[in-house]
Amino acid sequence: MKIREAVLADAPGIAQVHVDSWRTTYSGIIPSKHLANLSYEKRTDLWKRNIARADNFVVVAETNEGKIIGFADAWKRETNTVDHSSDLTSIYLLKEYQGLGIGKKLMNELFHHFTQMEVSKVFVEVLEANPTRFFYEYYGAKLVKTLQIEFGGETLTELVYEWDDLEEMLERL
Repeated sequence: MKIREAVLADAPGIAQVHVDSWRTTYSGIIPSKHLANLSYEKRTDLWKRNIARADNFVVVAETNEGKIIGFADAWKRETNTVDHSSDLTSIYLLKEYQGLGIGKKLMNELFHHFTQMEVSKVFVEVLEANPTRFFYEYYGAKLVKTLQIEFGGETLTELVYEWDDLEEMLERL
């Protein structure tokens, strides 16, 4: 298994992980109609744009055979007005590769990137019902805000976490 920075040709593989992991992770959380309507083609277009963005850092996890099994990305959301900060915008793995330490490796790459960019705070938004929040809490993220968001006609609770000591975070990894 290898972790590396994404290139444009990775967009279809990232899109497949994105759609498949959403369908397993968010089953019973996000309305099933929304999950059924996810499209590899639309997500491929999205990831082509994301990878091409100069302000977005995207990494992939791939098998020795070159199959993308996970990804993570980071950029500063438009809603983030905090100086010297950024956002961990996603970490997704195919279900069969979860719990093997790959998410930790992806996060390590993102946090090294944050320190190189002289970021002092990192935020992550996660649905309250998503068990990944415990992964973030384990690595020292502190809950700073709770929001109600509308998604597919339902109201969901979103949690905003913050890391304010990146060196300590990297030591945990």
